[in-house]
Amino acid sequence: MRRALNSFIEDIPSSGIRKFFDIVAEMNDPEVISLGVGEPDFDTPWHVREEGIYSLTKGKTFYSPNAGLRSLRDEIHGFMERHYGLSYDPVHEILVTVGGSEAIDLAFRAMLDPGDEVLIPEPSYVSYKPCAVLAGAVPRTIELQEKDEYKLRPEQLEAAITERTKILLLCYPNNPTGAVMEKEDLEPIAELVKKHDLYVVSDEIYAELNYTGRTHVSIATLPGMRERTVVINGFSKSFAMTGWRLGYAAAPRLIMDQMLKIHQYAIMCAPTTAQYAAVEALKNGDQDIELMRNEYDGRRKYLLKRFWDMGIDCFEAQGAFYVFPDISHFGMSSDEFATRLLHEQKLAVVPGTAFGECGEGHLRISYAYSLRDLSRALDRIEAFVKGL
Repeated sequence: MRRALNSFIEDIPSSGIRKFFDIVAEMNDPEVISLGVGEPDFDTPWHVREEGIYSLTKGKTFYSPNAGLRSLRDEIHGFMERHYGLSYDPVHEILVTVGGSEAIDLAFRAMLDPGDEVLIPEPSYVSYKPCAVLAGAVPRTIELQEKDEYKLRPEQLEAAITERTKILLLCYPNNPTGAVMEKEDLEPIAELVKKHDLYVVSDEIYAELNYTGRTHVSIATLPGMRERTVVINGFSKSFAMTGWRLGYAAAPRLIMDQMLKIHQYAIMCAPTTAQYAAVEALKNGDQDIELMRNEYDGRRKYLLKRFWDMGIDCFEAQGAFYVFPDISHFGMSSDEFATRLLHEQKLAVVPGTAFGECGEGHLRISYAYSLRDLSRALDRIEAFVKGL
């Protein structure tokens, strides 16, 4: 039966995030608290749900155009221009996808030839390396440092570039660290990208969850970078629409034409009902974003204070909805710490190694949960570490 399998797929490890999620599901214990999944605890705003329901009652249940409803692409164009200062042609340069994950996969498959290298700063989201492998490329990681605030430094990038390097993957605000790169951090990176004739896939799914008080800056806004960048975003995090499975990509037409071709054959189109709901989200959802962002910010500050009060070093996340505490001084691996915490205190978190080997000694903890659950969870962590 082994002949039935693709060897590339066999060699790709399963998600470290799903591992602990599956253990929790198997435990079937109502006392278990899980802070492992990056999913907002907010309901999708009612006016957005209502628009989706309305589209169903009107019988709008057919395929949309492959690239997505024109009305939605127009709204994406307006949203990106209003929020990020980016302008893309809604007809030829914007594609609606099944979540941001599909957009990343499409960008890699459309741009990479076998043997091309993708540079991935780590710690990073779990799907980037597998998507590169599935595209026939070679992922190369760049180990980020907490002393650098988990920002990619130009000297690190310069040292990692080879003659086979084609794409630099960026994810800021970052999952899992919560790090943010400002304009002044991105400018030297952009100069190196241009110098070495590279391209950037910029995953900006957490762009609206930025707590610095400064507007999110996309690398695509920098001189000479729009034509070298695929910008990925979506509705799951900013609008609490995870189950609607809707994302989008914006890129120069030369690249987008090829992404659309793959999307046509593999997916056809994103869910139509979700697209009608997303039109409403972009039109009238700015206040929803602000409400959720303020709530997340309060939770972020609460978690940081609790960890610091426990004497646990924790990087001060500036974006997304994760913290990345350092548990290395407890003398056990991240996996062992997370496993014991689950079985002894019934609290599920994700080991830092799920996001790359350099995540060892850390945990990823999501604060996309209520303050009540976060308070109970931190009490359990405190009890656990006191007993070590």
